[in-house]
Amino acid sequence: MAGVFSFLIFSAAIGAGLNAGLFFIFSVCIMAALGRLPAEQGIAAMQSINVVILNPWFMLAFFGTALLSLVLVAGGFMTGSPARLYVIAGGFLFLAGTILVTMVFNVPMNNVLVALQPQSEEAARLWSSTYLVDWVRWNHVRTLSSVGALGCFVMAFRVA
Repeated sequence: MAGVFSFLIFSAAIGAGLNAGLFFIFSVCIMAALGRLPAEQGIAAMQSINVVILNPWFMLAFFGTALLSLVLVAGGFMTGSPARLYVIAGGFLFLAGTILVTMVFNVPMNNVLVALQPQSEEAARLWSSTYLVDWVRWNHVRTLSSVGALGCFVMAFRVA
């Protein structure tokens, strides 16, 4: 059983790392680059990203890591393993700071953006006054929580 638990922790660390990298690049590069474009072009590019990202590889990394986090949190509460506190912390960080933040904040903003015509005044106003500020702020939360989850899972793997 300890081997399965270690494999799940290792897999969750890989998943958290993939998510951390994805969100990190949006926080430090992609959104700044899109913000430098004329609003119409930045909006159109983000609309395209929001369509393309919904692919099996992203879904596996995102929701697979969420599932692993759920399993590990439950396992952490049921085991006496020295890794349990790291596993529980990593799982909660990923579930709350990555999954919940995405569903409550980033996805609704994406849905509003996708419904707009990129060349409209309303879209340009939303893009510059809300999206590039609020979406990015919440993306920073996802980045930090994914990195934190990765760190916790690595520490859990180390002591498991």
